[in-house]
Amino acid sequence: MLLETWKAAELTVGKGQNRFTMSRGSFRYRKRTYQKIRLTRTGIEETENGFTVLFKDNRNARYGLNVEQRDGRIFVSYVPSKSGRKWNRFWVTLPTEKDEHIYGCGETYSEFDLKGKRTRIWVAEHQNTLRISDKIIREKIVGKRPDFALPYHRYESYYVQPTYVSSRGYYLHADLHRYAEFDFRDPGRIILHTQEEPRFICEEKNSYEEISERLTDLLGRQRQLPDWVYDGAILAMQGGTETIEEKLNRALESGVKVCGIWSQDWCGCRRTGFGYQVMWNWQWDRELYPDLDEKIREWKKKGVHFLGYINPFLALEKDLYKEASEKGYCVKTRDGQDYLVKITTFPAAMVDFTNPEAYQWYKDIIRKNMIELGLSGWMADFGEYLPVDSVLYSGEDPAAIHNDWPAIWAKLNEEVIRECGRENEIFYFTRAGYTGTLKHSPMMWTGDQHVDWSMDDGLPSVIPATLSLAMSGFGVTHSDAGGYTTIMHIKRSKELLMRWVEMNAFSPLLRTHEGNQPVNNVQFDADEDTLTHMAWMSWLHYSLKEYLQKLIRENAERGIPVMRPVFYHYDEDWAYEEKTEYLLGRDMLVAPVYREGARKRTVRLPDDEWIHLFSGKEYGKGSHKIEAPISCPPVFVRKGTEMEQWYRSIQEELIR
Repeated sequence: MLLETWKAAELTVGKGQNRFTMSRGSFRYRKRTYQKIRLTRTGIEETENGFTVLFKDNRNARYGLNVEQRDGRIFVSYVPSKSGRKWNRFWVTLPTEKDEHIYGCGETYSEFDLKGKRTRIWVAEHQNTLRISDKIIREKIVGKRPDFALPYHRYESYYVQPTYVSSRGYYLHADLHRYAEFDFRDPGRIILHTQEEPRFICEEKNSYEEISERLTDLLGRQRQLPDWVYDGAILAMQGGTETIEEKLNRALESGVKVCGIWSQDWCGCRRTGFGYQVMWNWQWDRELYPDLDEKIREWKKKGVHFLGYINPFLALEKDLYKEASEKGYCVKTRDGQDYLVKITTFPAAMVDFTNPEAYQWYKDIIRKNMIELGLSGWMADFGEYLPVDSVLYSGEDPAAIHNDWPAIWAKLNEEVIRECGRENEIFYFTRAGYTGTLKHSPMMWTGDQHVDWSMDDGLPSVIPATLSLAMSGFGVTHSDAGGYTTIMHIKRSKELLMRWVEMNAFSPLLRTHEGNQPVNNVQFDADEDTLTHMAWMSWLHYSLKEYLQKLIRENAERGIPVMRPVFYHYDEDWAYEEKTEYLLGRDMLVAPVYREGARKRTVRLPDDEWIHLFSGKEYGKGSHKIEAPISCPPVFVRKGTEMEQWYRSIQEELIR
């Protein structure tokens, strides 16, 4: 099928120029096309390993798309004209079917099936205050609707990837670095727009498991996680040694299974108009955290690991920036000054990872200031902000390396852990990504969701984000339980936190976040209800340890994602449009409660026999109204599988 598809390909070439304007990591993109010539297909020429689709332009200059088959894959490359005409815009058009479904392109939030959409392949900050404000104003105009979302074309994403999977049973990956657009809006054709000579790799397979396996054979796979991460919840705590000690003791006394403390302000804090933020100076703040080194060892003996935070920026007020600036380690402006990027409310400098000395210097900071202190992990934040008008040490065009920047950042983190021989003990999680991130990041988190129920940025958005990453080859993800962004009237409620924790208990990692304004958000220890709820959910998550380990091992060995869309195993029409349910491995189906005030949820089950986790009632294929009080989210195990025994153990716990 794919070979015939490429025989029908169309090719358009052109010349153009981009103009990017960045504000807080969000990019306004304007383009100008000077020329655009649709080439005329003149025939097909057979070659040793395939064929070349031949074209000519309006001056009879000849071009081609060379299609070769090797190792089961199809490799497509552009053949330029010998006339010397140079182009920097290309449109490759492929025929498609009206009922075809498209998934992937990295991480997409409000949508999962991309058929009918156009996707930008450009790494950016997913959320920004202008878009949030616009959304809030629109909500006030149209009324408070939980399903309200901005148009899809308004969205940007932390993680983009020029890769998609089709319901026709194939994947396509573009070997690209610059800005691109994948246009799926036309029911009968797909248009792949690139700004460099197009190169594609694609392959047909009989199952989604085979597609995932072959795609990750090509792009790389995530490594397995340390054993301790499955032993309960990683709880967000900050504010100093004494505060953490009090919170931890209260959680443990309440029966919460705690495997980690995530303290993002280990290196200090700054208070801004946006909220309580980290001081980006990657050194232990001894004043805020006295005796932290001793406490880390003490907590670890209890099975509680300490995690921190780092990103590629440096605070201008502190010593590390002074050192980096003096040594010339920062990304520069065109007049040779350190390029200062505004993040929320303050500017910061970005370390230039194309400078080998700066790259090694940053690895030394992680090794000396984090690993040697005793950290067992960290959030490796950001990676999206490389300005296209900056100057790099390597002399590379920043527009050509912008998308690769988060992969370089992930690689740096991976290397320092490996060089210390601590791969089985330490992990980190990233939010930004591109093609290379897959083989360098052990885990993603889905970014800075709003602390609300909105379909595009709140709790429900995590599910399509996770599933689209899965279909892009990235199989181990999680989210901030409770969300992150508090702005204007948006504040986290107790119910939202509980429902989010329920969802994350049935994911690879259960980790909370205090948010950017902790005092305005309900936390896990707000009262006895929240602590009791966290204790139950952390125990459920811990009880899944063997199952999750098996799934993550399968992802590391074969590239099979841990959280999967329903259609991954069930070829049913409705499943291809489902974006609020997911399979946790092969033998569990999870349907999170994502509407405020809901105590029931309609769940659609595929053709199998299912056991409801909390009632023990058995269900078959079809739609079912399921009781879903808080602490009992709709979760089902597949009857007759090894998970049925796990279900029996949960029932025994409920009886007790």
